[in-house]
Amino acid sequence: MTTRRYAVLPDTPVGPLTLVAEGQALVGLWMEDQRHHPGTASYGVPADSDDELLAQVAAQLGEYFAGERTSFDIPLAPDGTPFQKRVWEELLRIPFAGTVSYGQLAQRLGSPGASRAVGLANGRNPIGIVVPCHRVIGTAGSLTGYGGGLERKRILLDLESRVAGHLLF
Repeated sequence: MTTRRYAVLPDTPVGPLTLVAEGQALVGLWMEDQRHHPGTASYGVPADSDDELLAQVAAQLGEYFAGERTSFDIPLAPDGTPFQKRVWEELLRIPFAGTVSYGQLAQRLGSPGASRAVGLANGRNPIGIVVPCHRVIGTAGSLTGYGGGLERKRILLDLESRVAGHLLF
């Protein structure tokens, strides 16, 4: 059995981020006070300072926050139900600086009546930012529901829209 390991990025535009890896894949990216947080016991052990995967994740997040990266190239292994994993895979298809509504996401999954279930799965995303659940908005274009809080969602969407050259919110 592979031991989980973690590292903390203390200074990001959305506050400290905890990166959790297992084997050669990222399994968690957690914000302080995030809803549905699994608890620190799930993080495993502190990573060695030379952990290549977590260093790669940290570097790519740094590039993202600096406006130099619009997609991530990191192996992911989120733990969830088959439905949650389908939702998270669909989140990865939302283009940088793009947004979709919960209803649109449900339609893309072939379950047009499942927008509430999609919202619940979206809220349980264990790898925020990299799996861009912040790009899901309300039907009328409003900022609704985000496990990291609406202010963080606004920061992420504003960052992406500035990089893409247009302002969403």
